[in-house]
Amino acid sequence: MQPAKTALVMKTKHTYFLDSEYAPVSPEKAFFHIIPVPLERSVSYGGGASRGPAALLAASRQLEAVEDGLAPGESGFYTAPFVDCAGDVRTILASVEAAVARALDCRACPVLLGGEHTVSLGALRALASKREAGIVQIDAHADLRPEYEGDIFSHACVMYHAVNDLKLPLAQFAVREISREEISLRIKRRICHYDADILARGALPLNPLPRDFPRRIYVSFDVDGLDASLMPSTGTPSPGGLFWHDALELLRRCASGREIAGFDVVELAPVPGLHHANFTAAKLVHALMALTLRNGLKQSIYKR
Repeated sequence: MQPAKTALVMKTKHTYFLDSEYAPVSPEKAFFHIIPVPLERSVSYGGGASRGPAALLAASRQLEAVEDGLAPGESGFYTAPFVDCAGDVRTILASVEAAVARALDCRACPVLLGGEHTVSLGALRALASKREAGIVQIDAHADLRPEYEGDIFSHACVMYHAVNDLKLPLAQFAVREISREEISLRIKRRICHYDADILARGALPLNPLPRDFPRRIYVSFDVDGLDASLMPSTGTPSPGGLFWHDALELLRRCASGREIAGFDVVELAPVPGLHHANFTAAKLVHALMALTLRNGLKQSIYKR
């Protein structure tokens, strides 16, 4: 294995999600715990993922309070301090796991803002230790490699650890960049998948998830799952991805009859002058919050 790469350090003043509309609340009173993790250590093409969480939080100030007929902020937003991404990746993932576990202990929904996709592993570890859940992954890449460029904690390996180590069920959507070994693992583990070429041929699947898929789901949304024309601000953009309304409809169908136990939006790599992509990522977070409430863990959260 190659020597571990040095994690980039992101120093920024603390900012809060949608604080233009809602004052931050304490962790105990918030239904959504927003956890920024500016990790960038294994990106293999374009850089900038360490700036993603701060750019998304700044863009969130331009959101309207209402999303899909709901006002997620009324349930309470707690934006945690940025996770320290200096040092060993194992320590960083342990910090992410602790922050997500705290959210779950507060009966809140953890919302992870990446950073590279590796950060999702910390969240999935916390979820796996607390309750059964399945992963809904929207991504241009399968991320099922046991190692990449000599690094077992590469962003290309996160879902390998999820299915191989944590034994979590996985469903993948919009993948269009995949290796032969990843295809073999899909077959071996019988991983549900609707790749981009299949989705492009016709209507979205009415029932995207298998009948025996867990009732609780964790949504892991790499922004490169969106088409590169809609989301150019990412390290590995790829043509042929999902467009906005199809992505949201697919998420609605995956969540139908299920509970969203947490989610992440990762791999935003801001490009100066392309602020629309930062806003798109922020709106995606807000839309996932609204979907969580609509199908959600608590029907009584507005009574908190």
